[in-house]
Amino acid sequence: MSHIIEFTGTVLTGPDQERTGLWAVDGNLTFHRPHRSPDVVLDGWVLPGFVDAHCHIGLGPAGAVDDEIAYAQVMADRDAGTLLVRDAGVVSDTRWLQQTPEAPRIIRAGRHIARARRYLRNFAVEVEPEGLVEAVRKQARSGDGWVKLVGDWIDRGIGDLAPSFPAGTVRDAVRAAHDEGARVTAHCFGEDTLDDMLDAGIDCIEHATGLLPRHIPRFVEQGVPIVPTLINIATFPDIAAQAESKFPRYAAHMRALWERRNERVREAYEAGVQIFAGTDAGSVIRHGRIADEILALHGAGLPSAAALDAACWAARRWLRTGGVAEGASADVVVCRHDPRDVPGTIRELRAVVLRGRVVH
Repeated sequence: MSHIIEFTGTVLTGPDQERTGLWAVDGNLTFHRPHRSPDVVLDGWVLPGFVDAHCHIGLGPAGAVDDEIAYAQVMADRDAGTLLVRDAGVVSDTRWLQQTPEAPRIIRAGRHIARARRYLRNFAVEVEPEGLVEAVRKQARSGDGWVKLVGDWIDRGIGDLAPSFPAGTVRDAVRAAHDEGARVTAHCFGEDTLDDMLDAGIDCIEHATGLLPRHIPRFVEQGVPIVPTLINIATFPDIAAQAESKFPRYAAHMRALWERRNERVREAYEAGVQIFAGTDAGSVIRHGRIADEILALHGAGLPSAAALDAACWAARRWLRTGGVAEGASADVVVCRHDPRDVPGTIRELRAVVLRGRVVH
């Protein structure tokens, strides 16, 4: 017999689009009333399961974690309403979680690719510039349509942030990923790195703390989105304090990037740059904090509906997955109040439904 859930509240099919009358039948959504009574009735404001567009499953502060911890991480994300993860840099093979029915859907980006000795230990495939293109091709084939570059990191020789790879090499690497059918994103803290990435035809930028007015028109023209990871950027003062004695220039730079974080996000949004929500959970950020990131985007100046869009409807279109639509997988969250009017309601969801089952 079919398993049926009836949603009796308001259904948000977009940030400004409402309707009523939604059911989940055997794991799929429908706007047509089934022939029998539902097994479960859920009342509230219904919207697509949240998207964490920058998350790391199976990663801890020291690198890869065991399967038990990886499972706990993904369950924490799920119970907070994250039902789709773009894993922006994997360390171990987590494809087994993609086959786990109770786990959120995961889009894997392959391993981070970083310059040798210019990133966190045990996180990335580390290469010199001459090995970048080959590494990109390999990770493009092992991921789910994404490759993640570490675009910049501290250069201890100069004592400050610096691009990881020459601009020409980055162009060749992005072209190679596109040849393999993959999109490319890049970790970018600094200002100058963004110019090289935009010149290379990058598909997305993570963090984007170095965003300057000169960059914004290019982001809009080229259709390159940013994933600000604001709850991770909140750690910059601590990073600066730890680096102060040995690398004062770097410490000052990190503080300056942190101080303008909200202003840069607001300027980007107002200019029309696409913005998506990502927590960067998995190293120093704990899992299950998607609500904190959505509310941080709202606090930076995005209207509440736009902050939700960054983790719901627009994010799912960008990642080419279904939202609240006829026949789509029943992956939704139910809020007690309209989250556009009461943003904090997303911290205490009434229900989380994954593949047509109430899971939390």
